[in-house]
Formats: sequence, structure tokens, C-alpha cells
Amino acid sequence: MGCRAPVQSRLWSTDSPNGKALTMEIVHVYTKKRNEFGRQCNFSDRSAELHVDILPDPSLASSFIERDPCDVPIQCTQEMSEHEVNTERFESDTRGINHVEGGWPKDVNPQEMEQTIRFRKKVEKDELYFSTIMQLGSNMEHCIKQNNAINIYQEYFEEEEVVEESEEQPSAKTINVFRDPNEIKRTATCLSWHPDGSCKLAVAYSSLGFQNISQDMSYDSYIWDIENPNKPEMTLKPVSLLVCLEYNPKDSHILVGGSYNGQIAYWDTRKGSQPVEMSTLEHSHRDPVYKVIWLQSKTGTDTFSASTDGQVLWWDIRKMSEPTERLVLDPNKKGNLDNALGAISLEFETTMPTKFMVGTEQGLVVSCNRKAKTPAEKIVCTYSGHHGPVYALQRNPFFPKNFLTVADWTARIWSEDIKESSIMWTKYHMAYLSDGCWSPIRPSVFFTVKMDGTLDVWDFLFKQNDPTLSLKVCDEALYSLRVQDNGRFLACGSQLGTATLLEISPGLCTLQRNEKALATAMFERETKREKILEARHREMRLKERSRSEQSKEEDTKEGEGEESAEERATRTETEFYEIVEAELKKRAKEQDKKEKDVCEEKEV
Repeated sequence: MGCRAPVQSRLWSTDSPNGKALTMEIVHVYTKKRNEFGRQCNFSDRSAELHVDILPDPSLASSFIERDPCDVPIQCTQEMSEHEVNTERFESDTRGINHVEGGWPKDVNPQEMEQTIRFRKKVEKDELYFSTIMQLGSNMEHCIKQNNAINIYQEYFEEEEVVEESEEQPSAKTINVFRDPNEIKRTATCLSWHPDGSCKLAVAYSSLGFQNISQDMSYDSYIWDIENPNKPEMTLKPVSLLVCLEYNPKDSHILVGGSYNGQIAYWDTRKGSQPVEMSTLEHSHRDPVYKVIWLQSKTGTDTFSASTDGQVLWWDIRKMSEPTERLVLDPNKKGNLDNALGAISLEFETTMPTKFMVGTEQGLVVSCNRKAKTPAEKIVCTYSGHHGPVYALQRNPFFPKNFLTVADWTARIWSEDIKESSIMWTKYHMAYLSDGCWSPIRPSVFFTVKMDGTLDVWDFLFKQNDPTLSLKVCDEALYSLRVQDNGRFLACGSQLGTATLLEISPGLCTLQRNEKALATAMFERETKREKILEARHREMRLKERSRSEQSKEEDTKEGEGEESAEERATRTETEFYEIVEAELKKRAKEQDKKEKDVCEEKEV
């Protein structure tokens, strides 16, 4: 069967004898078989075919005018062009090879001492053994005589002046960038280095904006391999966004994290991405957990956490149902949670197991003693010197009595002996400071990050007023900072979930000559200066207080000796009337005397 599609066409003509229009119809019929309907098009490869080749016509050249010379405008600026290139990512894979001791026969196990000793005895009995040893011995003796004849460690040109090489300028370079793989970016709020070799970096991602968490936002945090920034090595799946995350220094497979909803959870990387155990909601913090730290204990399972709800809680990960201990940061030492200070940062030094410090939202640093008997005695003292929340708090690893605080627009170095003021501080920056830490290698170097995406490296032995190195890491704000144990690498976390791995120059991560002694001298000098100033201020306050008390006493005595205005008016009025009365009495007496004299004259 077939299908026909008629096509009609009408032609009009007015060339008729009578002048009327004539119509002529042309009909063409297309025929196609039914089984060919809906068949797909079949294309085939064939070489190019030339259908039309129009050659130039010389006769047309007379109609055109040749343009000679040609005017071409030229700008005296460099020509620029914008382009983008999307390159393929380099996928890397780590593989290892086990090397064993070689040179032994297949039937001898080099790990077995008896087999190796038996084989050595067998070789020593061989006839070629002695001849080989004698031949090798003569060659070795020749080399030894050469070394004795020529001093290979001789220093030439010793008398000439040695030109000191210029020290390398402080610098830092970006090694890798680890980006949040989710579409909705979150802030990298906390970083933690793997304790063994520091080849891995755990990053906690969270959104710190109040009620700014969308339903589509991912709760996952990740563990990255620093050699492979393309894909996270492992994913941690909490029930709420992680604000802080810490590796266990004794067991590198275990991590503990504090969530946005106040819960504490821990992971074992050998057991998967889900948390092994979590704290119950009714016994957890009421606000986000901003810091969690592992304690120095025999079991290695003790940790404690701090939150802006004003509590510090101690936990044992073997039993997470409730905290083992609780401290309310009430400055009045009454344990009232309504008056408690919100905790933002924590500090614990393993060499001081009974002491810890808490940085608060109100700009105070609270020094605490865990072994005190009562909650009131656990809060020892406070340090005041900041206008905003203390985001970073860390003791100097070489001088634990001195600690660093980062808040508002400045970073300060404190001494435990001085509570009135810090002994050293940086200048006030234009951008807000968000985190900071000490160098684990150099006692005089510390790092700070700011909201404008800048990393500052400070060396107060080299320069005190300005940072030794200031580096623009990214365009968004930096929120977290962590230095590797060897002091060579550091990681910065940004607002959009980007963790940047940086390598600093050797001069900033190599202990300098006499640096510890110089840092000790500077800390002692600044502490002594602040003590003198504090004593001077105390003396001035005492003098001012004594002067104010003395002036009050003098005012009281003068007030007691002097009459008031009303008393003075009354006394004056009384004196006036007494004088008038005395004058009247005097006049009356004189009048009586005159009358008496007149009477006597009349009698005479």
C-alpha cells in the first residue's frame, strides 16, 4: 500500500481574448510506501564533492578601485584578550612497596637469626671466601691510605674573610586547596591535623549564621589527604553541622566533634562514616559547641567541651550518656547559669593537667582549676583586655606561663602573673581577627588570620609593630587556622568552605640561634615592666583614695565648726534685738535721772 500527497498549484493568466482571467491547475502526486514511514535517516561517510566552481571574472575588475595605501588605526596600548581554559584534573594514587633484605638464597629466611648464622658459617668454610676477602681487603686498604694522605675535610682559604649570606626573606606559597564539594557552601570552622605524620587534615564545616541553615544544606564533614585535593578521603556524617573537630593524639583513628545543636559525638575511621556514639540531647550543651579538647589521661578517652551556653562539660567517650563533670562559668562563683559567660575557646596544656583556660564572648579569659573542691574555687581569676569574643586562646609551647589571645582587632600576649593588662599586643587592624596560634617550633612566632582573607606571621624578636609576613590567601573571610606539628605547613579555613594548605619559608619554621634565651629575656622584661606599671597605678590609686578620704574628713570638720546660713541669721537677729533692748533700757534710766534732778531743784 502507498500513500499519495497531491500538491496543487494554480497559475493565473490575463491574456485571454475576452480579457477574463484564465486558471490552469497543475497537480503532482508524491508516492511513498507505508513501510518507509518513520524510518530513521541513514547517513554515510563520503568524500567532499565539488558542485560549483566560480572563477574570477577579469572584466569585473574595472568596476572596482584598488585601495592603496590602506589606513589602519593603531592604539598605543597593549592588546588584551580574555579567555578561559578548562583543564582536566590530575588524578593521583598512592601505592607502596615493601623492601626486604636481599642477597640471601631462597631457602634462607633473613628474619630468622639461626638460619642466617648457619649460612654465614657455611660461607666462611668455602675456599673462595678467604681469597675474596683478601682481594677486597687490599682495595679497602688502598682507599684508607688515600684518605690518610689527603684531608678530605680540609677548608681552603680559611684566612680570607667569610662573606655572610643574606638571609632568605620570609615567604609562603600555596600547596593545595581543598574545597567544599557541596553546592551550598559552608564555613570551614575547625581544622585538625592527623597526629601521625600529619598527612591528613580533618575539616569541620558549619554555618554559624543564626537560623541560616537551609533544608538542602549538607551536614557532612570530611577528612582530606593533603596529596589529593580532588576528592575527600573519608566523609563524616553527623546529625547536625560540626562546629569543631579534633583527632585523638593517642589513637589516630578516633575523632571527637562538637555539633551546632550542642551534642558531642565521636568517630572511629575503621568503623565507617557514622558516629560510634553520641551524647543525649537532655545532657548536652544548649548552644553550639565551639571547642572540644582531648585530656591527658591513661585511657586516652577523656575530653571536655565548651559552649556559649556558659558550661564546660567533661566526657568519657566510653559512656556518652551524660557528662562526668560540669562547670558553670558564673563570674560571681554562685553557679547560676543565667549569669554565666558564654565560652568560645578553650586551652589545655598537658604539662599543667589541673589548669585550663576559657575564652568568653564578653572578652574575658577565665583561668580555672579543675581539682578544686567546690565550683566556686574552680574559677581562679579572670583576665580582661578585649572588646569582643576571644576566638583563639593558646599557651606558648615553650613558655606555658605566657599565652596568646585573639579577639576584636588585635592579638595580645599575656603573663599569668599580670592580671591587669597584657604584656605585649599587636596594633589595631582595620579587619576583624578571627583565629590565631603559636608556632610549635619557634617560641617567638605566632600566626593570625583576618576577615579580609589575610594571613599575618608575627616574629616579635624581628619586628613588633608590623607582621613579618602578610599574605592575601583568598578573597573571602578566613575563620580558622591550624599549624602542623613540624611548623612547616599550615592550613586556613575560609567562609566559603575552602581550606588552603600553605608552606612557609624555612626561616619561619627553623629554630634560630639563642632564640629561646632572647624570647625568655623579652617575656621577663615586658612582665617586669608591666609589674612596675601595675605597682605605680596601684600606688596612685591608693594616694588618690587617701586624698579623697582626707578631703571628706576636712569637709566634715569644717561643716561641724561653721554655722549654717539659718543659724547665722537667727544669731544676728537675736543680737540685734538684745542691743535694741539694752539701748531702750539705757534711755529709760537717763529719763528717770533727769526727772529726779528736776524734782530736787524745785524743792530747793
